[in-house]
Amino acid sequence: MAENNPASRMTYGGYLRIEDLLKLQDGPQGYSPAPCNNELHFIIVHQSFELWFKLVLRELKEAYQLLSARSVDEQSIPQIVHHLERVTTIMNLMTHQWDVMQSLAPQEFLAFRDRLGTSSGFESWQMRELEVILGLDNSQRMGGMDPLAHMRKLVGEGKISQEVFNNFEEVSSQPSLNDVLNDWLGRTPINGSVSSDTDDEKIVLQFVEGHLAAMKEHGESVISHIVDIGHGDEGPVRSRIEAGIEGARSFLMPEGEISRSRAGLLFIESYRELPLLAWPRKLIDTVVELEQSMLLFRSHHARMVERMIGRRMGTGGSSGVDYLDATLKYRIFVDLWSVRTLLVKRDALPDVNNLEFYGFAQS
Repeated sequence: MAENNPASRMTYGGYLRIEDLLKLQDGPQGYSPAPCNNELHFIIVHQSFELWFKLVLRELKEAYQLLSARSVDEQSIPQIVHHLERVTTIMNLMTHQWDVMQSLAPQEFLAFRDRLGTSSGFESWQMRELEVILGLDNSQRMGGMDPLAHMRKLVGEGKISQEVFNNFEEVSSQPSLNDVLNDWLGRTPINGSVSSDTDDEKIVLQFVEGHLAAMKEHGESVISHIVDIGHGDEGPVRSRIEAGIEGARSFLMPEGEISRSRAGLLFIESYRELPLLAWPRKLIDTVVELEQSMLLFRSHHARMVERMIGRRMGTGGSSGVDYLDATLKYRIFVDLWSVRTLLVKRDALPDVNNLEFYGFAQS
């Protein structure tokens, strides 16, 4: 029988195509001399990054597809969380891979650095695609760098394939994960009201005003406490508290109009104990954790590079470590971080209307 034929038996090496894989560390075609031990180490670490990026992109696209549905099934939320948690785990793993790179002494790297030519980590189209899918705005990028324009230049030079460029262009033309997340947050039931209800705008406004009033009342107690214990004068303290409340109002009502996605986000974060909000809250926490893992990845990268080459120019002509440090300021899911400034302790908040809607029976 065929399955008993040794030639047809699947092996570990055959399934993983290990012989093909292990030939990919020899450098570009015609590369001579062959990479030394230190250069081989450099190549393997960066190829490992690209393999992980491939899986990260698959997980993000699976999560995106589920969250971009016009009506997201509640049963889909745990699946989305699972995909994003795997991305975070991978990012944390890659952060520790920089520790392997740090075993390369500066002189050991300089011995082969010129062989990299003008290649740069910025040319990792998978990392750029990851940023685009998540929703990093070009206005945040150092120097307003446009990755799509850079990719167009590379395909014109024959440095990447047309297939790679077409895929990147398609991803760039779609709403981001941040976009669909905000759309989903905008459909959050607030005090039992959903966005399609006729009086929804009135109910959401009441929720926002009630929260701002709670912030103000809590602020008064903070002012009183600080003055009583002699840690500040009322004038400056009151000014800071009131500025915070005004900032909260601007966040929730930009240009005087209610942002329903931000109100929905605040409602979920404020009433985390409600059963119906358990998985939405988990999803928000997971997204924040994911972005935090990316920040740690970038931070470890910057410190590794500084340890290895100091403040010299990057191989691709960038400012090197200064450029990497600038990327630490990137924030994609800005609202999810900003809302934390608005939170008030639970027992100082107004009661939730329609508790039974959220899974609690009225007593």
